[in-house]
Amino acid sequence: MSKRDYYEVLGVSRSADGPEIKKAYRAMALKYHPDRNPNDAEAEQKFKEAAEAYEVLSDEQKRSTYDRFGHEGLAGGGFQDFSSSQDIFDAFSDIFGDFFGFGGGGRSRRGPRPQAGADLRYNLTIAFEEAVKGTEVDLQIPKEIECEVCAGTGVEPGHQPETCKHCNGQGQIFQSQGFFRISSPCPICRGTGQMIAHPCKKCRGNGAVQETKTVKVNIPAGVDNGSRLRLQGEGEPGRNGGPPGDLYVVLSVEAHQHFTRQGQDLITTAEISFSQAALGDKIEIPTLDEPIPMEIPRGTQSGKSFRLKGLGIPFIGSSRKGALVVNIKVKTPTKLSKRQEELLHELGELEAEKTRKKNKRSFFKKNKGEA
Repeated sequence: MSKRDYYEVLGVSRSADGPEIKKAYRAMALKYHPDRNPNDAEAEQKFKEAAEAYEVLSDEQKRSTYDRFGHEGLAGGGFQDFSSSQDIFDAFSDIFGDFFGFGGGGRSRRGPRPQAGADLRYNLTIAFEEAVKGTEVDLQIPKEIECEVCAGTGVEPGHQPETCKHCNGQGQIFQSQGFFRISSPCPICRGTGQMIAHPCKKCRGNGAVQETKTVKVNIPAGVDNGSRLRLQGEGEPGRNGGPPGDLYVVLSVEAHQHFTRQGQDLITTAEISFSQAALGDKIEIPTLDEPIPMEIPRGTQSGKSFRLKGLGIPFIGSSRKGALVVNIKVKTPTKLSKRQEELLHELGELEAEKTRKKNKRSFFKKNKGEA
């Protein structure tokens, strides 16, 4: 019997894309599913025919070969031989689970599914300098590790898991609802299909034991409050061959006595005297390393900021740095010696005289302009 064109079988055009082909196969599989057509040989044949068409057209390489050479191009291993409905359920188990919400329409489980391990979180407080410069710390992490006695199986050495009698090892309990068989995880074996009659004495059948593990963490320069470091594979172990989880280290940075930060900029305040502000001076500015000199120009006002590039906080993973921002605060003295008071009074008189002369010139200029 000659094979029908695969595009005709699924009812799609030759230009149909992947989602269209998948949607068409869904409709065909639903229509001719064995649970919906019990003891119907014709429906079973069309169910297999649709699966064969989908198996070819959903594969880019096989589809290209089929488009060029037809069925003859697939001879000798071009497509999978679906001799039974069970073969289809096994081949497209993920599709049947997604489309219909039941366990593949009769397919059997092949042992417990791999499960990824849980992620862990560790809150770590570091000093301000450590956040700026980076550091390395050893963390003591309480975590589960794979039991070395049973190699994570949970079974006492010398014994084997037994097939769950409640679900006959399928890990699923099936119930008929109309045309379909609806599945749910077996409540006895929790979907594994196996029971442990002789649990490992060390881990009590859990497959893992609680221990404290030392984990070395490299903290890069430039991190900030709330920065999160991911250590791949340092979480809880996986089950049934699944990958381990990850460890997330969440950082809190302590406040500093002299510095704050804004992004990658370091902020500090320098107090200077009135005479330094008026006459200018050279002062020392603290940094997280050694103090550095900085020029104070004549006439500097309180609140003036100086930005020193390249002396701030590193950008993570880069050699670039922010700036050191120095905010100037002119300090007003609260206790004066007699000589200081005399000098300030003299300065005050000079400033008052200067102000009177300035105001007088402004007055005459104004009157002259009006005349």
